[in-house]
Amino acid sequence: MSDTIAPFHAITLSRRAHALATEGRDIIHMEFGQPSTGAPAKAIAVAHDILDREPMGYWESPALTARIALHYQHTYGVSVAREQVILTCGASPAFVLALLTIFKPGARVALARPGYVAYRNTLSALHMVPVELPCGEADRFQLSAKMIDALHPAPDGIIIASPANPTGTIIAPSEMAAIAEVCHRRGIKVVSDEIYHGLSYGLTARSALQDMPDALVINSFSKYYSMAGWRLGWLIVPPNLIAAARARIGNMFLTPPSLSQHAGLAAFESGDELDAHLITYANNRELLLGALPTMGLRRIAPPDGAFYIYADIGHLTDDSLAFCHQMLEDTGVATAPGIDFDPVEGHRFIRFSFAVSTPLIKEAIARLQPWFAKLGQS
Repeated sequence: MSDTIAPFHAITLSRRAHALATEGRDIIHMEFGQPSTGAPAKAIAVAHDILDREPMGYWESPALTARIALHYQHTYGVSVAREQVILTCGASPAFVLALLTIFKPGARVALARPGYVAYRNTLSALHMVPVELPCGEADRFQLSAKMIDALHPAPDGIIIASPANPTGTIIAPSEMAAIAEVCHRRGIKVVSDEIYHGLSYGLTARSALQDMPDALVINSFSKYYSMAGWRLGWLIVPPNLIAAARARIGNMFLTPPSLSQHAGLAAFESGDELDAHLITYANNRELLLGALPTMGLRRIAPPDGAFYIYADIGHLTDDSLAFCHQMLEDTGVATAPGIDFDPVEGHRFIRFSFAVSTPLIKEAIARLQPWFAKLGQS
């Protein structure tokens, strides 16, 4: 394993935020992409029942894998066999499993910058080579077919995320098809992180499987299903990789929690409750999009989905980490520094998560507006 892995700075900020809370400070947590709502009521009810009557153990729910396969047919119109669905302890082990299944040490894997911090760091930890492609406003902060086609030699693989973290941007259907064509022509393998599917505001996120049947697709119950603490996710693998993937997960991770699997199956029957959360996020998004420009934050990535706003603060600082720490100390609002997501340009960006309640969004705005006004005056 590599000893040069960069820290996840938002975790450090969150530790400080929790320490301040124990001292009596009123903290608003906008540093993580973590829904403030709990698991759906049906999922909790099932969990109580299982706790009362089953000892549980190592297990992979055939009912849950079948239900996930059905989800792909109903939602995306693609056929996935139950055996292609591998349950994991959240999306993070699914990502590790995907990388180890299709790449060898030294593999070159392209990804967007900015992008989720663990993409870059996990690749490095597994002795693979992250090939970060700068993606800015002109690219809607996403990889494009043109960028991928311009890489020489061709990378062994790419990582795509739509909606993306930290920006929330969605890859357009035409661009997804173009990416599929380039990857097929050049023999580039695809890992698609679809953890924010179900969370979009106008645009619809397209699964990579609709254009790339051989893609490895990651998803989780943490975001749309509001079950982050239950540590349950999945990986879709093509039929020819089932044996290889299962050999790896069996040795490295065993199975996800049995209790979570029972609850996850019930969560699929909780659409009305979960869609109500989406309405809350949409309201929160509109509040922030209206308020942030009044604070001088006018350059914002298009938040098509997920629950993030990635904002340029370059006119105020060239040290986003110190900026976030100072904001936390002064206002009690915790955010994530851009350097987590972009080690080159991230010093001038911060990420707000709006996966909290609407009253907390309003309170955060009330605290931040005078704070930013003072910064502007100075």
